[in-house]
Amino acid sequence: MNANLFALLADSIADPAAVAIETAAGARISYADLVARTGRMANALAGLGVRPGDRVAVQVEKSVEAIVLYLGTERAGGVFLPLNTGYTPAEIAYFVGDATPRVFVCDPAQAEALRPAAEGAGATLVTLGADGRGTLTEAAERAPEVFATVARGADDLAALLYTSGTTGRSKGAMLTHGNLVSNTRALIEAWRFTAEDVLIHALPIFHTHGLFVATNVALFSGASMIFLPKYDAGRILALMPRATVLMGVPTFYVRLLEEPGLTPEAAAHMRLFVSGSAPLLAETHRAWQARTGHAILERYGMTETNMSTSNPYEGDRVAGTVGMPLPGVELVVTDPETGEVLPRGEIGMIEVRGPNVFKGYWQMPEKTAAELRANGFFITGDLGRIDERGYVHIVGRGKDLIITGGYNVYPKEIEAEIDALPGVVESAVIGVPHKDFGEGVTAVVVPTGAVALDEAAVLAGIGDRLAKFKLPKRVVFVDELPRNTMGKVQKNLLRERFAGLYRA
Repeated sequence: MNANLFALLADSIADPAAVAIETAAGARISYADLVARTGRMANALAGLGVRPGDRVAVQVEKSVEAIVLYLGTERAGGVFLPLNTGYTPAEIAYFVGDATPRVFVCDPAQAEALRPAAEGAGATLVTLGADGRGTLTEAAERAPEVFATVARGADDLAALLYTSGTTGRSKGAMLTHGNLVSNTRALIEAWRFTAEDVLIHALPIFHTHGLFVATNVALFSGASMIFLPKYDAGRILALMPRATVLMGVPTFYVRLLEEPGLTPEAAAHMRLFVSGSAPLLAETHRAWQARTGHAILERYGMTETNMSTSNPYEGDRVAGTVGMPLPGVELVVTDPETGEVLPRGEIGMIEVRGPNVFKGYWQMPEKTAAELRANGFFITGDLGRIDERGYVHIVGRGKDLIITGGYNVYPKEIEAEIDALPGVVESAVIGVPHKDFGEGVTAVVVPTGAVALDEAAVLAGIGDRLAKFKLPKRVVFVDELPRNTMGKVQKNLLRERFAGLYRA
């Protein structure tokens, strides 16, 4: 049997005439049309030299054509590498240099700025705009729609997603066809998805949540997606009478709660609200239930594992928890020093094992061996506990990774840019609780005093070096950073000190 994700998706289509995607402008793309488009795209990619196992790097705006590109890449046997649209050319140069893709797809407006990075990696540069136009789609339009889907095994790579750590550069998490398909099927079962569902898709599609959770779950279940180019609270509220499911980050729900039209009647047609990618505040959970009569379903996952746990569809959705392991997934809490499994109720390191867990880090065998045990358990770096009912509680991170608005931010990268500014002795970047973003990126800076330095100067100095989501929301100044006896900066003390920085 062909374990290629696309082959299995095509086999699952029960009604080719059903609507797969509806655009914001009202255009409707059937499953049959989607399959035909992916055939043309796969032929275009093959014409560009893409062979099984080749990476296709993509930094484009959200569009139906971008989904066709993802599926066409899988159909051609390629490895899909989505890149955040906020990344700068300097950041892109690292990713494509490390992944060495056969093809790099970017927005037409960014082609000249990104051409050096593509050429340096030996990649063919083609374009795809938010309007669906570009040199890649022109090639696809000229190609035939008949394409024999390339045979792939469950253990063959389907995607390469870069994730931040606490030391070194970003790591490429290798996700297989088996990883993605098994997790999709587990979520369909857990969340009761059917062909009757209509998903409001307002997430970006360059990371796990919007691409592998929202898109794969909707398509594999035969559901329809209303595909919005970006988050718009008013538009989402207006679509609820036609939809059944919304997947979002906590910010979605915080902003929707500000809409006066959010009522039980407005949400009456909806059956499920899912939140993930960042911690959902218990107060947001309670406020949503009071306003709509629905309890948000919070789940837990990461780039390396896809989704691992979920609050139950039927049963208590407990605020402040991420529920229980999904079907086929094992989760344990271990002693961070010894690796021994701890009893329920005790706090330790969360480890996960199952068909959802990635194959390892791209070209980083030492890092893979350090985080992926021989017994198959992945050391997540998150600290948590399992309560007496089996619900998993995330209590913090052993790593200093910041999750803001669903995006991973690596503090050391920002600190390096700030430390290079005139007038800075050193800096520490931390995540501080933020109502809208889960965590607000916050820079704590020690100035030399030799030059005038304020928040605006720091932000101006690093603004063209980093993606906007990485930029600190606040810069605060201190005389010195707290350190332990070994000289290590105690970021936990900084987080405690500035915990109320974003409170209204």
